[in-house]
Amino acid sequence: MSRSPRNLLLKHFQLNVLSIFSIVALTSVLFGAVNTFIDIGDKWWPSPYGPKDERGAANLQTAEELLSAKELIKEGKVYQLGRLYEHGMPIPGKRHFSLTIPGVPTGLPTGKNGMVSNDELVSGEIGQVGTQFDGLGHVGKHIDGEHVFYNGNKLSDFGNPYGLEKLGVENVGVFFARGVLLDVAGLRGTERLPAGYVISAEELRACLKKANLELTPGDIALIHTGHGKLWMNDNELYGEGEPGIGLGAAKFLTDHKVSMIGADTWAIEAVPHEDPEQAFPVHQWNITKHGVYPIENLDLSELVKDKVTEFAFVFAPLRLKGATGSPGNPIAIK
Repeated sequence: MSRSPRNLLLKHFQLNVLSIFSIVALTSVLFGAVNTFIDIGDKWWPSPYGPKDERGAANLQTAEELLSAKELIKEGKVYQLGRLYEHGMPIPGKRHFSLTIPGVPTGLPTGKNGMVSNDELVSGEIGQVGTQFDGLGHVGKHIDGEHVFYNGNKLSDFGNPYGLEKLGVENVGVFFARGVLLDVAGLRGTERLPAGYVISAEELRACLKKANLELTPGDIALIHTGHGKLWMNDNELYGEGEPGIGLGAAKFLTDHKVSMIGADTWAIEAVPHEDPEQAFPVHQWNITKHGVYPIENLDLSELVKDKVTEFAFVFAPLRLKGATGSPGNPIAIK
């Protein structure tokens, strides 16, 4: 059973972080829940980029976008937003990551100069652990016995256990774009929003207003919730749930034609979800319907510390043919 607006309001009153909220802010949060029942429907294709498109919102990464983004670089300061890929990092479910150096050294002495070398062996769902970029082949919807993905592609037509034959991450290309930080935790005067907290469209608007910014097509929207403070400090709590955007906020971002949505959380969206009967509906809304990419498990702490809200954003997914996603180290430059 879905939560009623009254119950949702009472829940928010019980949260300590909301004790500083004004009645207006509470009303905004409540109204943000009105879109709980948004669904992507049973027919969301063809894509506005064409019936054969496999890039989605990456099509918004134009030369004009790149040239505009480079003008945001004033100091040349680089912020690494990617987490360390390491043993013990939070990994959902039964996913796996391992890095070993076989042999130590892997290559024994060779030549008169005695050259030795080390190589690493990495195993795991490499596109879906740590800082991860989700491709368009990652999430779809089950309809009438078919698993349907972005642009109406049926998994029965392109699925292959050795790599997807469509919608692989190799189709995405490079992102060099304007990035905008939406500091919702800062807006609410807290270091960390609680798990299950649903970020509304009104809160995103308030963050933009506070920073005197507007979203433009092709932008990268990064959302700071403070949940990243738990990374490698309390991994169990980090993985139990998270604050994140609801469907109303997701619609706000896709209406503004952003290319990518990132956060310091593992799923971008609120967990538990607004509607307990739905499973990761924001993923379906963003990826499956609109071709907008999530990038998860970011470290946004230094951007927040330096009060950086607008920057050049750079990320190139690994060209893993047929992969559902990519690891990487996205960077912000101011």
